[in-house]
Amino acid sequence: MIHPKKEKTLVIIKPDGIQRSLVGEIISRYERSGLKLIAMKMIVPSADLVEKHYTLDPEWRRVTGEKTIKGYKDKGLVAPINDPLEVTKILLTRLVTYITSGPVICMVWEGAHAVSIVRKLTGGTEPLMSDVGTIRGDFVIDSYQMTDKDSRAVRNLVHASGSPKEAEDEIKHWFTKEEIIEYRHIQEKILYETL
Repeated sequence: MIHPKKEKTLVIIKPDGIQRSLVGEIISRYERSGLKLIAMKMIVPSADLVEKHYTLDPEWRRVTGEKTIKGYKDKGLVAPINDPLEVTKILLTRLVTYITSGPVICMVWEGAHAVSIVRKLTGGTEPLMSDVGTIRGDFVIDSYQMTDKDSRAVRNLVHASGSPKEAEDEIKHWFTKEEIIEYRHIQEKILYETL
């Protein structure tokens, strides 16, 4: 079992984050938390790469569809479709269109509880419901209601892995072993070593 300080997570700054010139701001939020950047590249992803990313977990389609329908009900709204797989089919098409619309910046961050820390700093998937102080809460005004009206994916700046297992699978999908740099950062002494 790996030490928690070696946990890794995938972060992707989506095309809207790049177009809005928020790359430096987003990266600095993760750096200031004490996480260490160990891989980074800019690419324009293919539709195939993005679709495979979202479907690495065979349960993703069902789970995401059920969560989406529940989200409507929790807000007192009626879901436009009640079949989880149909909901996810539409959602996936919109996500692929969104993520392939321009360059993205893919990163691997390492550090204690990296997955949870990045998720906390990033904020909830729907920007409207994200807390002030998070990346999405501070820089995005989008909502699921607007995306439904516009027939598009939510523009929320960043993808962040949801669990250590998901992070492991996603990192392997976006990066080769050779692209991940293992090195010692000076702040690790202060963060992790007994004084």
